[in-house]
Amino acid sequence: MTATAVHPDATVGSTADVSDAVREAIGTRRPLRIVGGGTWLDAGRPVRSDARALGLRELSGIVDYTPGDLTLTARAGTTLADIDAATKAHGQWLALDPPGAPGATVGATIATASAGPLSHAFGLARDGILGVEAVTGEGGIVRGGGRVVKNVAGFDMTRLLTGAWGTLGILTEVTVRLRARPETDETVAVAIAPKAGALAAMLCNPPVDMGSAVAVELVNAALAQRLGIASDGPVLLVRLMGNAELVGTDRAALFGAGGIGGPDGIWERLRTTEPAGAAVFRLSGPRARISDTWARVASLLAGLPRALIHASVGRGVVRCIVPDPDPVALSAGILHQPTAGTLVAERLPVSLWGSAGRGTGRDRLSRGVRRAFDPHGLFNPGIFGEGDGG
Repeated sequence: MTATAVHPDATVGSTADVSDAVREAIGTRRPLRIVGGGTWLDAGRPVRSDARALGLRELSGIVDYTPGDLTLTARAGTTLADIDAATKAHGQWLALDPPGAPGATVGATIATASAGPLSHAFGLARDGILGVEAVTGEGGIVRGGGRVVKNVAGFDMTRLLTGAWGTLGILTEVTVRLRARPETDETVAVAIAPKAGALAAMLCNPPVDMGSAVAVELVNAALAQRLGIASDGPVLLVRLMGNAELVGTDRAALFGAGGIGGPDGIWERLRTTEPAGAAVFRLSGPRARISDTWARVASLLAGLPRALIHASVGRGVVRCIVPDPDPVALSAGILHQPTAGTLVAERLPVSLWGSAGRGTGRDRLSRGVRRAFDPHGLFNPGIFGEGDGG
């Protein structure tokens, strides 16, 4: 997600520094805004304005990399680009492609549980994390999981902290599962005919079994054009990876259905396409009804021709990007409309968060877990809507 650069009030370079900063925050009773690469800070509900921004960007570097085990341990401020560069030489990679700028850090990716098109084949962030180190709201250092795939003993801290948005602890180190880089990596774009029912038919009966497909993303015409594909209707993007023979078979079948080669760098452009200040939300439903979910979103956004829409077909999730959003139109046209499925706001104008429903994590169990890990309420206060009146 693209956002204005943020200059932290303080930076830390080690886990011990993080622990010291937390203890200082306890003493001054001033909460902390956790900052990784600083590119996603307009995502989630606004954090309390009196929070001190604690930057983790200097907490970077690869701690341990064992190619034979396909595992890598890095400090939380390490960028995904740095991990990719380190693993490429060994024919390996980390299959995480969250939306956002190239400076995204591995710690922020895990903390926000951000997922991109590769989750179609490789799962979500929590599926590739083997272990974590974090600092709790008391300043203590805790570890969960391990540095090898077979280590599953003990409390599952990794899943608890993944997607907690830093509210349960400040991630300082993560161990991830790597994968072998594929021999072939190609993308085929298939334009969907504008006739009624064509989209549903394509999604319910794909033109090929696509055994090599690692990402299947549907984009609307506005987004397709932004990605470099001329189209008057939706376009299905299929990323094929694997050995040359398998990819070749699937490519031929897709080309037989009207496919064309995808432009170079198309997935990176998709990741970074969100303009600053955009409103972003997603609607999810059953995978088998992805065409219905898509149609519902297209209907909600009918009055916003510049809206960019893409769907992870294998997950049943439709994600919407509205550049230069009009708060009144957005609230009346989307946030207050009944929807089948689950509507989640990622980025909104500050004035609209009160219209986005109750924040998450407000049930008794979630509040109890948060008190256990952050008893002083230091970490990212307000990000889950704790201060909402609803």
